[in-house]
Amino acid sequence: MTTIQINTPDGPIDALLNTPAGTGPWPGVVVIHDLIGYGPDKQATNDRIARAGYLAVTPNLYARGGRIRCISRVMRELMTQRGRALDDILATRDHLLAMPECSGRVGIAGFCMGGQYALVMSPRGFGASAPFYGTPLPRHLSETLDGACPIVASFGGRDPLGRGAPERLREVTARNNITADIKVYPGVGHSFANDLPGQPLARIAGFGYDHAATEDAWDRVFAFFGEHLGATA
Repeated sequence: MTTIQINTPDGPIDALLNTPAGTGPWPGVVVIHDLIGYGPDKQATNDRIARAGYLAVTPNLYARGGRIRCISRVMRELMTQRGRALDDILATRDHLLAMPECSGRVGIAGFCMGGQYALVMSPRGFGASAPFYGTPLPRHLSETLDGACPIVASFGGRDPLGRGAPERLREVTARNNITADIKVYPGVGHSFANDLPGQPLARIAGFGYDHAATEDAWDRVFAFFGEHLGATA
């Protein structure tokens, strides 16, 4: 894992880069962190993606100003679907495309807030999108997904934020003729693929890590990315 700088319209931001072993070129994946930001959990996620044969870059969407102010801004921009955070994500995509190690195909993956961004950004120049519990779903979902790339989405059946979300996403992707793989994991909640501190309390609240669901979801994501991004692994 290496910390790099991404040049954006509002100046440079830091990002995490993980590179596969061996010789490229490889497809790229822009990884969008959750509300907490990028810590050890996101570093492990990037490492998993790189081991599967992808360049993985997570931009720090909280790189400007105080943390509370950044969280408020990034969430507001998610609602309005415009602003610095979206520019940062597109700049990260462009950074990957400019890397000689990149094959020229880039996907996007995200978790919680990042999963919502993965849906919002799916029509904006990505080859595939993998939202993990991107709930609640973005507003005006049909318009948001107009022209979207293929989507592989994973939800927890006990997600308190996601009631009705998988069904709604299936309905919209089918109506908009978007290739999609949407799966609900019964018995697990929001953030089931994020191994964060405080797991016992998180599970009581309908959150929490689940190993079996995580492994199955990543198997689906990598199979889907392999089809639509052309991984070499």
